[in-house]
This record gives sequence, structure tokens and C-alpha cells, in this order.
Amino acid sequence: MPIPEADHQRVARGKHPTMSSSTQPVVRARVPLRQLLRVASVACGIQFGWALQLSLLTPYVQELGIPHQWASIIWLCGPLSGLLVQPLVGHMSDRCTSKFGRRRPFIVVGAVLIIFAVLIIGHSADIGWLLGDNESSRPRAVLAFVFGFWILDVANNTTQGPCRALLADLTGKDHRRTRVANAYFSLFMAIGNILGYATGAYSGWYKIFPFTLTAACDVDCANLKSAFFLDIIFIAITTYLSVLAAKEVPLGSGDRYTPIHEEGPEQSGGHAEEAFLWELFGTFRYFSGPVWIILSVTALNWIGWFPFLLFDTDWMGREIYGGQPNEGQNYNAGVRMGAVGLMLNSVVLAITSVLMEKLCSKWGAGFIWGVSNILMALCFLSMLILSYVANHMDYIDHGLSPVSIVISALVVFSILGAPLAITYSVPYALISSRIESLGLGQGLSMGVLNLAIVIPQVVVSLGSGPWDQLFGGGNSPAFAVAGVAALTGGLVAILAIPRSGSQKPRVLP
Repeated sequence: MPIPEADHQRVARGKHPTMSSSTQPVVRARVPLRQLLRVASVACGIQFGWALQLSLLTPYVQELGIPHQWASIIWLCGPLSGLLVQPLVGHMSDRCTSKFGRRRPFIVVGAVLIIFAVLIIGHSADIGWLLGDNESSRPRAVLAFVFGFWILDVANNTTQGPCRALLADLTGKDHRRTRVANAYFSLFMAIGNILGYATGAYSGWYKIFPFTLTAACDVDCANLKSAFFLDIIFIAITTYLSVLAAKEVPLGSGDRYTPIHEEGPEQSGGHAEEAFLWELFGTFRYFSGPVWIILSVTALNWIGWFPFLLFDTDWMGREIYGGQPNEGQNYNAGVRMGAVGLMLNSVVLAITSVLMEKLCSKWGAGFIWGVSNILMALCFLSMLILSYVANHMDYIDHGLSPVSIVISALVVFSILGAPLAITYSVPYALISSRIESLGLGQGLSMGVLNLAIVIPQVVVSLGSGPWDQLFGGGNSPAFAVAGVAALTGGLVAILAIPRSGSQKPRVLP
């Protein structure tokens, strides 16, 4: 039987594998930063697809015939799948006994599912056409799209959670290196965003991939399909680099998992479902105050982010360019300009990720997180002002928007890159360092944090479309709620999260 990971570390340091950890504490060999960098590179491929999804799919699903007020319901699949998939995958990866390691099999399976899903989404119009759709009615294309969309979100959750958990495994209890690893992950997410949004902003992919144009798939559809072909290439390359860089020691098939850094409750692999439910929900009552604050701020944070991620390019097409889906070129021009704004957003995200460790070391992670939330709220307020100004100018329905309005919108999109980088990094580092003593594996730890992300997304998905429709059909009402949530979360983070990471949660009895 292979040596369990904890014993393997003791052997590597010349200790006997049966020696008690209470008398000989485990000291993990430091993983080189370049190895952490390569492991985190898979985030680039994942986020390339996310960028295409966030910039193009809300407009595309409306072009397939789904009204704006119901477009957000399509996105409900993401948080619902994340609600169950990421905690379950985290739990399973904590106990995986594959010879390839605990995390890497899930990363590879998730990447394969991503490829399968984007092929379905890109070809949804063609699938619907083959099944009997026509130009005026495309219900089968919508069904194919929704099916692919669900698979894509399941796949993203299957891949991203184990990757973050793997980084936490490799950094152990070194909180500084945990922040660095998460900053690397955020940096690669930014690079993936830049490439993905740049791809979405380009309108000539159908000329490079002419075979994507079909009777069912017009120019905009062909550009979407071509972009997803590029996504397949990126996810394959980055997954290959990441899984080769990770050095995991497999658990023996008879071993029970205990996190390497601490003593904790042991669960046998033969009672996986029972342990999963107990660990995920039963341990909530043992969380300390700081853990609950982190989860609360995360929830408020994502009530702020999700309306923007759903409707950013749609807002640009509708409220800045004054267009409507399938009605002229103003809307499509606005969507492409929104993708340019998101690309600039990702450049700022990358720069912020590089500076993340210095900012958190100087000011404290909680303070930086709080300030970023307040900056979010100010940006959403600026978007409301821009919508109001654009609505009261006479260019709507008569031509493209003034350059000053477009530039102002692009500036807001760009500034939002800084708080987005912090959202992608700081909460994961904070939660990873504060619930170690509970005896949870890092995979399940990421799943617990994910609950605070996906539950607000469910609320926003169900409510934002009808809420917007109640106030006239635009995106401004959802952005108003987002601004209030972001401001509240920022104040809570500044006032309630201590700058020192020394506070420890209670240990499970």
C-alpha cells in the first residue's frame, strides 16, 4: 500500500512513518513558487471560457428568442450546480485514492466536460435546425443551449474547486504563500479574461473559420462557435501544464483522510455520503465569528457582482448604445464594445493580482477587501448615472452613442478589475487559513465558501430579470441592488475582519 501523504512527508524528513504527530509535528517541504505558478495556470483556460460565457451568452440567448426578463433564469444553472457540485467534488477529492493524486483526476475530468459543453453551446443553433427549428422559432436550439450551459457550469465547478484546493495543499499552513498561490490563480484568471474578452470583441472569426457559417448559424453565431473552438485549445494546453506540474502523493485505498497540517475528525471512505452531509452542514455550528463574517461578506460581495457579470455587455448594448437584440447593429456593436471594456477590466485585474500580496501585507486582507467593495459600489453608482444620462440624450434610436459616454463606460469597466481581482483571491486565502483547525480538507473548505457564493447567485438569477422588468425592463434596478450590497459588505469587512490572521476558529470536539 502506498505511504499516506502525511507519513510520506515524515519519511522525507527522516522520521518514522508511525511516529505520533503530537510528538513530531509535520513540516511540509516548501513548494517552489514556479511550481505553484504552473499549477495555477489552468485558471487561464477555465477563465478564457468563462470570459466568452460572460460576455457573449446573455446576448446570444436573447437572440435565440428568450426575453430579457427571463435571460437571468438561464444562469440559474450555474449557482445550482455549484451549490452541490463544488462541495461534493471537494469532499470526493479530499478522499480520492487514485494513483494520479487527489485533485488532478477531477481537474482533468472537468476539462474534458468543458470541451464537451462548449461544443454543444457553439453548435446549439445547428442542433436545433437539424431537429426541426426554423428562423422564426428555435425552441430546440434553446434546449440544446441550456443543456450545454448546465454541463459547462458543472464542468467549471468540477475543475476550479480542486485546483484551488491543490494550491492550498501545496502551501500548507504558510498563509503568506497561500495568498501568493491565490494571487497566481487570480493572475491567470486575468490573463484568461483578457484573451477571452479580446476574442469575444473581435467580429471576424467567421472569416478565419469559414466552416462555422451554416444555414442555421449566422455571422454572430459563427463568431461565437469559432471562439469556443479556441477555448478548447486553451483549456487543453493549460490543463496539461497544470497536472504535470503538480506533485501529489496518492492516498492508499484503505487510508482515512486527515488533513496533513492538523489533527481532525476522520471520516472513512466507505461512508462518503454520510460524511459529506455531516461535514458540510453539521460543522456550521462550530464556525467562529470571523468565519461567519467572511462568509457573510462573500455573500454580499456576490450579490453585487452577479448582476454585473450577467448583464455587463447587455447593459452596454441596450443602455449605452440604445439597441435591442435582433434589431439592427447598435446592440451587437454595444456587446462587442462591452467585451472590450471587460478586456480592459482584466488588464487591471492582472496588475492588481501582481500587487495583491504587498497590499494585503501592508493594510490587511480584510481592509483591502472592504475598500474594494466600496469601490464596487461607487462604480455601480456611476453606471446608474451613465444610464440616466444616456436615456435623457437624443441619440437613442438615432445613432451610436457619443464617444464621451462610451469612454466613461469603459473607464468604469476597467476600474472594476481591481475589486474583481481581490474577490478572486482574498476570500479564498482568508477562509483557507481560518478553518484549518476544524479538520476539514481543503477541497471541502472551498466548497463551504462556494455556498456563500452560489446562494446569492440563485437569489439574483431568480429575481434580477423580473425586478428589472418591474422598473421598465432595463438593467439599472439590478445594479442599484448590487451597489447597496457591495457597500454593506465593504463596511462589514473593514469593521469586523481583524487585520491579524492570528485568530483561530474553535476545533471540533
